Amino acid sequence: MEKLFDVVIIGAGTAGMTAAIYARRASKTVLLIEAKSYGGQIINTPHIDNYPANPGISGYDFATAIFEQVKASGAEIVFDKAVNIIDGKIKKVLTENGEYEGKAVIIATGSENRKLGVEGEDMLVGRGVSYCATCDGAFFRGKKVAVVGGGNTALEDALYLSDIAETVYLIHRRDGFRGDEATVENLKNRKNVVFVLNSRVTKLTAEKRLKSIEVTDNDGNVTEIEVNGLFVAVGRIPENQNFSSVIELDPAGYAVSGEDCKTKTPGIFVAGDNRAKELRQLVTAAADGAAAATEAVKYLNTI
Repeated sequence: MEKLFDVVIIGAGTAGMTAAIYARRASKTVLLIEAKSYGGQIINTPHIDNYPANPGISGYDFATAIFEQVKASGAEIVFDKAVNIIDGKIKKVLTENGEYEGKAVIIATGSENRKLGVEGEDMLVGRGVSYCATCDGAFFRGKKVAVVGGGNTALEDALYLSDIAETVYLIHRRDGFRGDEATVENLKNRKNVVFVLNSRVTKLTAEKRLKSIEVTDNDGNVTEIEVNGLFVAVGRIPENQNFSSVIELDPAGYAVSGEDCKTKTPGIFVAGDNRAKELRQLVTAAADGAAAATEAVKYLNTI
């Protein structure tokens, strides 16, 4: 007979691991399921400077410290990929290698950055290529950077970086933006922002770190731009599709919930970057994990 857990948590990123700690502190039995490795995307970040009390800590050390805390709490951990949830008084989490039962489930699967698909992009993450301006922008103070994208995230990233960097190149494959026009006008008034429209990044040049990017316009003309940093803001892919039968998704695929992290299905909660919200940072992931676990405990105390 399969062991029945009070709370099954899918995803061992900051949100999922924080949820595990909070649920265990409430004396609930916890199973944490992770498809890849603990920590999520932050594990590849060389330095974290915007999480309270841990300036300069590496993503690996940050994630490992939380993971060790989860293990010490007594939560059980399984490395497997969850592929579905069957709702009921007892919820069943189906994985590639089995199934697990829980009275409550917290989905903390996060989201993946949509990439440019340019050769060398993965190798340069943390060495000039970033997907988060608020996370890494401070490392490029007084330097030349580029932002790729045409939505609000790209525009806001460019605006944020224009207060930090010497020059910000804003690159978009069209001649107009999907984002807020007021932000576009604000950027046009910034002397250190250069618009590179009807263009796409086609090559990255680096030694140990990024040195320049190659940009090709719609007519095939190629320009090399020297930059120290490239911020990719072409969207994210939330990992929610496997659970769309038990949670509501917005048009972009993010899980719909309030700040209490409740979904449309009683006993199923969401936490972290896969949740529809304004700010996706380590500190908000941790907050989501705490909120989801607290609500899960309240739910368990009513059934």
